[in-house]
Amino acid sequence: MASTNGLVPITRAFLSSYYDKYPFPPISSDVSALTHHLYNLSKHLLNHPSSPLPQGQRLLLQEAESQPPHKMDENMWKNREQIEEIIFLLEISHWPKTLQQSTPEDVELTRVLRQLRDKFEGSLKVVESFQSKNSNNIFNTVMTYMPQDFRGTLIRQQRERSERNKQAEVDALVNSGGTIRERYALLWKQQMERRRTLSQLGSATGVYKTLVKYLVGVPQVLLDFIRQINDDHGPMEEQRQRYGPPLYALTKMAVNIRLFLSLSWWRFEDIKMPKDQISVLEEAAQVYVSELERFLTFIGEVVANSPFFVTAEEAGALEGNKNNGYSETNVAAGKTHEVSLTVDTVNSYIAWDFSILQGKISTDIGFSVEHTDSSGYKTLILPYRRYESDQGNFCTVMAGNYKLLWDNSYSTFFKKALRYKVDCIPPVVESVPSTAAADDAK
Repeated sequence: MASTNGLVPITRAFLSSYYDKYPFPPISSDVSALTHHLYNLSKHLLNHPSSPLPQGQRLLLQEAESQPPHKMDENMWKNREQIEEIIFLLEISHWPKTLQQSTPEDVELTRVLRQLRDKFEGSLKVVESFQSKNSNNIFNTVMTYMPQDFRGTLIRQQRERSERNKQAEVDALVNSGGTIRERYALLWKQQMERRRTLSQLGSATGVYKTLVKYLVGVPQVLLDFIRQINDDHGPMEEQRQRYGPPLYALTKMAVNIRLFLSLSWWRFEDIKMPKDQISVLEEAAQVYVSELERFLTFIGEVVANSPFFVTAEEAGALEGNKNNGYSETNVAAGKTHEVSLTVDTVNSYIAWDFSILQGKISTDIGFSVEHTDSSGYKTLILPYRRYESDQGNFCTVMAGNYKLLWDNSYSTFFKKALRYKVDCIPPVVESVPSTAAADDAK
């Protein structure tokens, strides 16, 4: 069992400093250009259709016109799903009937399609390997800090049993004729269940409630980490902001490759794919596969080398000092600490970031936010809950006074060393262009 003495979970500020060392070389401009080109080709295929657009293609068109998911792991699953769907379309048995019979004029197209299928099958293996390694990396990191006795064994057995049950669910769906789309909906649901299970271990609820009773000796810092690792506004948001955009662009490209191929098969009896469009498809596949594999190689190295725990001194030094707006105070046992903000304009943002400096006994504190209007009427904005640390924000819908309250009244003996930063950010008001400027812009 590795020691966590003196360590705290990684913070967003620490990840920001760490990621500064790993800038991702910009994704090829061909990604957006070819995505746009494929979308226009798809729209052309929708003009004057010989029959109503099938339900599957309608859903796919909606997906192509929507924004990709925000979570990076969901985008990984989306890319994997689209790759499988593309491979499905590239299998000879799913080609249009006339193309399966392959006339001499179709020789070039059939050659390209076979090459593309091989290319996407290789890419699918890369994505699957990345996901497997990433999942094992997280779990093994957690287990490194777990007592190496029956407690760790119980958790490993629970995970193995859970994974067998999940695979049985997938097999049952496939055997009953489930579609690729349905299978990936199930796979993503299972991924979210893994997240909940991990967080339940950290908060001693759910399936691990009984087990955690026996986890005496498990470092609190570990339980903090596994509970908070996937919070929407937690440390991993830094990864989404840094490295999410190139992955989102690749997700969109995969959807558009599939959309174009699917619509081409649907209209193939009326409009055979011309040579210039074959070239576009071939180029798009090459760019997508190479850029996706480049991104996965990069992000795999970044994640594999990223620590999950740092010393409190490192975290404090990176998160800031008195010069960047953070304050520190001791909240005595039985007492509270509050910050009041007067907000004159709706659509302002109130944001906070706080943590309890590592202590030997208890490292949490109650926190809530309430609003008081001009008549004295109070509204609870954020219900009371105890935290070791938290980052959050909300957009105000009412003017008035907002009170952020840290509550240590439940503690009889122990003070809490609170480190916090609170901001009130007014709404951005865009200037209205003058008539002359507006005329010049026309």
